[in-house]
Amino acid sequence: MRYTTLGDSDLSVSRICLGCMGFGDAANGQHSWTVDEAHSREIIKRALELGVNFFDTAIAYQSGTSEQYLGRALRDFARREDVVVATKFLPRTEDEITAGITGQRHIERMLNTSLKNLGMDYVDLYIYHMWDYQTPLYDIMDGLNRMVKAGKARYIGVSNCFAWQLAKANALAEKEGFAKFVSVQGHYNLIFREEEREMAKLCAEDNIAMTPYSSLAGGRLSKRPGETSKRLEEDSYARLKYDAAAEQDGEIIRRVTELADRRGVSMTEISLAWLLTRVTAPVAGATKLHHIEGAAKAVDLELTAEELAYLEEPYVPHALVGVMAQNTASAAKQAHVWSTGNQEIN
Repeated sequence: MRYTTLGDSDLSVSRICLGCMGFGDAANGQHSWTVDEAHSREIIKRALELGVNFFDTAIAYQSGTSEQYLGRALRDFARREDVVVATKFLPRTEDEITAGITGQRHIERMLNTSLKNLGMDYVDLYIYHMWDYQTPLYDIMDGLNRMVKAGKARYIGVSNCFAWQLAKANALAEKEGFAKFVSVQGHYNLIFREEEREMAKLCAEDNIAMTPYSSLAGGRLSKRPGETSKRLEEDSYARLKYDAAAEQDGEIIRRVTELADRRGVSMTEISLAWLLTRVTAPVAGATKLHHIEGAAKAVDLELTAEELAYLEEPYVPHALVGVMAQNTASAAKQAHVWSTGNQEIN
């Protein structure tokens, strides 16, 4: 395993981050393809053996059971100071807004719940999971800064945002003396490269770490045409993100397969080796041991300039989908409110 520094922090992280969305009690979540605690522990233990020290979860994953599984496994298999743990918080609920719960108070409540789930006193990276258009940005940044000052979070990151939002947030943080976002977790892989338009350039300019999710496109970049899996069959959100562009993505997937055969490695290794040339640490989800083993091998695979170009050449622009499509609609609605002074749009 190789290691690097996470943006403008002092966190040394493995080049592969184990994504824990696939862990947790399926009865308490939205995903039927998640694995139970026993299998989660096997994967976490194997990740540690392979040198992975960076783990990503969220309070939203299976109603907090992903956090619980991860916390218990790390207590049994690792020293707290040897691992980097990231988790995420959700926007305020309508009930919280109605009750007058501030953004600052909401963040404190969510982090306290996550720490209880994890069985930890602090997290290394606390991530703003979804942009909250109903909470002032000042309240979000102030709330996060309070958690850093309280020692409950060492650093903060953001996910599912636009480059202008990240730039605005960090400008506000710099102005107010708050903690700044040191990382961004966006949707980025070989068949979805829209982050290259603005986000990647901002991150390179400001030394913000990119730790993208969906690094294997929900398994599409690790499965040969015709191969399937429980997740490919049952993950409706991944289908929403990728099915509409399946034809145009097919040529890239074919080239991944071709290079994997030529190099005698897995498709996972080819796909992640490409992404590792562009980001700090991709988040690689795993529900089987060979998933994390393949991801770890990718760190040592170096693709030639010709191979990289061959993989990239067929790419065509993609429409924003999923969370970021919703973000676009929310941003447009908020812009209308600002420009007209209306409180809501019918």
